[in-house]
Amino acid sequence: MDELRGDRAVWTFDGEAVSIRFHTGTFKNAMLKELGRCTVPVAAVSSVDFHLSDSKRKRWALRLRMHDRTDPYTAVGAMLTEKSQPFYLVGRADSELIAENLADQIRFAAGRAAEERAQSAQPAQAGPGQAEPAGSAAPGPHLARRLVPPLPLHIQTSEGTAAFDGSAVRLIWSGGMTSSHKKKTQRRVFALADITDVEWVPATDSGNGHLRINTTEEDAPEVTKPKHDLSCLLCGEGEENARALMMAATVTAHLWTRDQGTTGQLES
Repeated sequence: MDELRGDRAVWTFDGEAVSIRFHTGTFKNAMLKELGRCTVPVAAVSSVDFHLSDSKRKRWALRLRMHDRTDPYTAVGAMLTEKSQPFYLVGRADSELIAENLADQIRFAAGRAAEERAQSAQPAQAGPGQAEPAGSAAPGPHLARRLVPPLPLHIQTSEGTAAFDGSAVRLIWSGGMTSSHKKKTQRRVFALADITDVEWVPATDSGNGHLRINTTEEDAPEVTKPKHDLSCLLCGEGEENARALMMAATVTAHLWTRDQGTTGQLES
């Protein structure tokens, strides 16, 4: 296996997938430490970027870009800083050749995977009186589930907890920063079938962040400030920020798989 060490992780490539093991030291990024590790199938990779910096401090940068609906972190983490990007790696110039070679290998493997999908998506020859079978060269959203933590997933913040078991998300408000409105309600359960999307807003020096569950419910509580919103769980900076993002990404990955299954049923 080819191994590459960078600023935030160690990448290992076996020809089929990139295994990423994030650094977990005291001063390392909270989001990446919370993620710990993940495995990226080459089938999920759309392109590979590699470049050298033009500054005096020569460094290389390697980035994996994913196919549509296969990267839940990008989908919910539009406000992620560059240091929190899980599929981005920066390293010193003395490992440039190793990094560039690995980029070429991943790029080649991803291209080969795309060609195989295209071939398998070609409609087979139909018999007399039979319709041509349809196919798609796009990778399935199920790949996104390989990038997120396994279920059940449970997180805790200063306001309470959020749990996801694959069928529903449960918010329980029991922490010290919980408003009186939320304390009266105590908890709320969101069936996966009713969820449209999940939002993550990071905490900053000026205020808390939050996780918000949006649904199709006609009688859903009126949207208000996150502190009082019964669709939200507040989060602080650091680890709480990371946990809330992890929950948002995980639910999003399962929503994509759900939607793919629904589309398949409608088309069949």
